[in-house]
Amino acid sequence: MLQLPPLSLYIHIPWCVRKCPYCDFNSHAQHGELPQQQYVDALLQDLQADKAYVQQRPLHSIFIGGGTPSLFDADQIGRLLAGVRRQIPFDKQIEITMEANPGTLEHDDFDAYRQAGITRISMGVQSFAADKLQILGRIHNGHEATNAAKALAQADYQSFNLDLMHGLPGQNLQQALHDIETAAALNPPHLSWYQLTIEPNTLFHSRPPQLPDDEALWQIYRTGQQRLAELGYRQYEISAYAKPGYECRHNRNYWEFGDYLGIGCGAHGKITLAAQQKIVRTIKVKHPKGYLAGQYHYQTNPVNSEDLPLEYLMNRLRLMRPIPKAEFEARTGLPARMLEPGMQRGVAKGLVIVHDDSWALTDKGHYFVNELLGEFC
Repeated sequence: MLQLPPLSLYIHIPWCVRKCPYCDFNSHAQHGELPQQQYVDALLQDLQADKAYVQQRPLHSIFIGGGTPSLFDADQIGRLLAGVRRQIPFDKQIEITMEANPGTLEHDDFDAYRQAGITRISMGVQSFAADKLQILGRIHNGHEATNAAKALAQADYQSFNLDLMHGLPGQNLQQALHDIETAAALNPPHLSWYQLTIEPNTLFHSRPPQLPDDEALWQIYRTGQQRLAELGYRQYEISAYAKPGYECRHNRNYWEFGDYLGIGCGAHGKITLAAQQKIVRTIKVKHPKGYLAGQYHYQTNPVNSEDLPLEYLMNRLRLMRPIPKAEFEARTGLPARMLEPGMQRGVAKGLVIVHDDSWALTDKGHYFVNELLGEFC
């Protein structure tokens, strides 16, 4: 039987100073003054319309993403969080993350956002190398990123994350490791370290840059993994590394197939409906013009039971921990035996170890997740 998982909230703020050539997120270049107050009002009305999905749960975590949420001033972020709290109670241990970029703290400093209610900042550094930042279309330089991270470390947040990319155009192993060493010297409790991929509907897709070859990418990944471990960062997800006690609660809830409300332009949500014993996905209107006109809801789609095993695994296999069979049953409402044939095929390929109460990926399995997922398609 389906059981209600923890409930998170994703809030999308769609504006950036300019669109990066690799970005396929729903983001729009800023033109003139942003409609901060009007957009916060719309977000709170959007949330009100989703209240039936809460089902008496407190909020486990909040993530304010984008776009570049730090384009909004701390007063508006504080007003937003206060409005959310009036509608849905907060868990005592709630984690509230806001994305920020080193070059977009025009309104307020990190202290102001902390006082507004943010408990965790995720800062998009991507690289500290000037030539790589220019290729990526970033508006900051390495010096600004370093200064912003130092200020963030002194702002008394519960945690903060630095985003880094690897496999950048023209990047070699030494350059990738230099980014890791520079970031680690700033002592962030959490690091996201992920490979640049070329996505459709991006400038890089229409004008592809020259990326390192597969052998170089593999060397960067394996060596970077080892160095992060030596520096005290434990890999708990495909692209997430944390010091003990600093895993991201919000992202873990995604990967554990928890529930999340999604409000804001183009935001997605995933909700368990206990009374109906079904799971639905929600999508909100994508363009700011329509959203600000009060057209919040775009689509609500039920997830077919035959699609649930693959949907669950596409999320859960990102985590490095074993999968409890009881968790699969609670989050999907399906018997664990439904996964056994595919898992046994994974065993034959050296990708999975089956235990009485869980499934665990082998070291090889963590590198060939897509091959294992193919056994469930």
